[in-house]
Amino acid sequence: MPATFIGVRHHSPACARLVGDTIAALRPAFVLIEGPADMNDRIGELLLGHDLPVAVFSSYRDDERHAGSWAPFCEYSPEWVALNAGRDAGADVRFIDLPAWHEALVGRENRYSDAEERYAEAIDRLCTAFAVDNVDALWDHLFEIEPAAGIEERLAAYFDLLRGESEASDGDRAREEYMARWVRAAVRDAGERPVVVVTGGFHRPALIRLAASETVRQAGGEGAAGGGSWPETPMLPAGAVGGSYLVPYSFRRLDAFAGYQSGMPSPEYYQRLWESGPDRAAEGLVAAVVERLRAKRQRASTADLIAARASAAGLAMVRGHRSPARTDILDGLAAALVQDALDEPLPWATRGRLRAGTHPVVVEMVAALSGDRVGRLHPGTPLPPLVHDVTAAIEREGLAANGTVAVALMSADGLRRSRMLHQLRVLAIPGFVRRRGPATGIDPVLDEQWTVAEHEHRLPALIEAGAYGATLEQAAGARIAERVADAGGNVGTLAGALFDAALCGTTQLSDRVLRDLRLGIAAAQDLGELGRLLGVLLALWRHDRLLGTAGSAALSTVIVASHDRVLWLAEGARGATLPADPARIDAIVALRDTARHGGPGVDRAAAVDTMARVAGAADAPPDLRGAAFGFGWALGVQGDPLRAVRGAGGPVALGDWLAGVFAVAREEVLHADGVLDLLDDIVAGLGPDDFLIALPALRQAFAYFPPRERETIAGHVLERRGRPGSGRALLRSPAADPRLLARAAALEARVDTALARQGLLP
Repeated sequence: MPATFIGVRHHSPACARLVGDTIAALRPAFVLIEGPADMNDRIGELLLGHDLPVAVFSSYRDDERHAGSWAPFCEYSPEWVALNAGRDAGADVRFIDLPAWHEALVGRENRYSDAEERYAEAIDRLCTAFAVDNVDALWDHLFEIEPAAGIEERLAAYFDLLRGESEASDGDRAREEYMARWVRAAVRDAGERPVVVVTGGFHRPALIRLAASETVRQAGGEGAAGGGSWPETPMLPAGAVGGSYLVPYSFRRLDAFAGYQSGMPSPEYYQRLWESGPDRAAEGLVAAVVERLRAKRQRASTADLIAARASAAGLAMVRGHRSPARTDILDGLAAALVQDALDEPLPWATRGRLRAGTHPVVVEMVAALSGDRVGRLHPGTPLPPLVHDVTAAIEREGLAANGTVAVALMSADGLRRSRMLHQLRVLAIPGFVRRRGPATGIDPVLDEQWTVAEHEHRLPALIEAGAYGATLEQAAGARIAERVADAGGNVGTLAGALFDAALCGTTQLSDRVLRDLRLGIAAAQDLGELGRLLGVLLALWRHDRLLGTAGSAALSTVIVASHDRVLWLAEGARGATLPADPARIDAIVALRDTARHGGPGVDRAAAVDTMARVAGAADAPPDLRGAAFGFGWALGVQGDPLRAVRGAGGPVALGDWLAGVFAVAREEVLHADGVLDLLDDIVAGLGPDDFLIALPALRQAFAYFPPRERETIAGHVLERRGRPGSGRALLRSPAADPRLLARAAALEARVDTALARQGLLP
């Protein structure tokens, strides 16, 4: 007997009813369902008696790839109904799709994502023909609100049209060929008994064709089972780690307005549609929206409620619906409750996430139709090892109760507790929030404050985090490694990942992580950002006893890579007219400190040679030239500083060049013979206009000296002019802004020049 193929839209109540009715009527030998074949030995776990929604979460990790995928189920999911109806009918129920980790599903986070962009043109034509806004409204119009009679034929025609105008991907074709082999094996084994196949409607036409073919391309090995030749379930590649577990899910995650890929929005609406039909679903949701708005102190009167219901009923009549559809309800509510002009289109007229600027009443309407149901697993559900490890750790550390937790980092117990909390934070386990603590490894902060609270999404998060490892320490380390691998050349991300590694106690980095760090640093393009990273790394390597990173061999390797990249970026910088950039200057400060204290592997000679070339590059930014000169001066290998100061440049470049020198070689400037005298002569010799040009950059440059050293410099200037007293008086805030005074002096000089030219001066 040939198989009965039911093409469905995932999470469609109409399709779910069709699946249940078909299985109950046919009482088949086999019910084959689009789902991960590697769960076939564990289908009993799905049927333990969970509170829905739940999902099968599948993970995969090898040296090159880490992926997670979800296959969600709610009460009105056709696949869920097929599981339960098949069991009740005494059928052999099996999943027939490739495992989530398979290359055919690479990049797909949701097995049941409809990927409607593949048949967007056909959908657009249908929407135009039926005068609806999008595929969701089209689906409701054709299937959810219409009578059940004839739905099987309508669904077949709909999906035949979509597939006939769409190009399947290589991944889709591989999946369909694999599923077709299951169908053929089931038909052979069933004899004269029926076989029911439940898959996404996009796959139905291809499966009918492939299942009837005697030349299906092989997608795996063959194994014997039950008298027929059944496909083998693909095994994980050598060296890969993966698995599947049930996780609690929520309507929020299931909602297309929250970014869910499987199409059907407003799950609370469809749950009510499944339970009680379209009329009662419409009535209940109008009331739910009004109650929600009142709870949020939004205006929603009884008159508004009556108006919304009347508008929804009227729209349903005009649109040819025997009962109000979802968009009829939403449009009726918007007409009754939204009195202002809208900055954004109504979200159900488009698709995807809610946009910023959506009217607050509309946001609450969408939230009411989304619902707040959260699934709960049966107590007997197997859980990944990480869940048990974390549960034991929370109990052991006394963190099971809600409240504020103070952690003393100087004690061994406090440091252990801090590392555990940071490992939970890195894995994004909800309910653990740090309120205070060190921002770098050298902060003078010796304690932390955390808020710990129970959270409904903690268990799902832990199950999903179990993909990273069996223990908390292992999982956190793998997550940090993933962040490093994904960072590319983003230096800020690399710095954050390394500091999190220190906070988590993950100081021994794997060869792969070190390789990824070196690759990320080699791709960095921002000299200032990389300089900040180098400064933090060096501080952790030199001074951090608190977090245990001082002298770390792993950090030493990263320091060398950062040092070399900073040299490369500095030598390639161009822009002779660019103003001083403090971040760029700080990068050379970090380079200087690395040359002094960076330990083995730092090529000091290469740094000195590179900085000498930068200092002499006429097309380099002036601040970078000055910093490069200061680098060699600070290390005792640079040439004549007086000659360098004279060649710094005119008034446009002088202050920027000095900013670089002062930042990197401040001590040398203060103690070198003749340098301050020369600077005084150069500044005093500037004319009014040149002084006005140079003044902002000069002020920025001298800000690199702390107050006491600025006082010393000011005293030296007074002494050269024979003026008594210390430099403190010279540094007092003037009665007027120095720039204003300089502009006034320049104006007076120009006036005097003009008067003299006309012979008007005495």
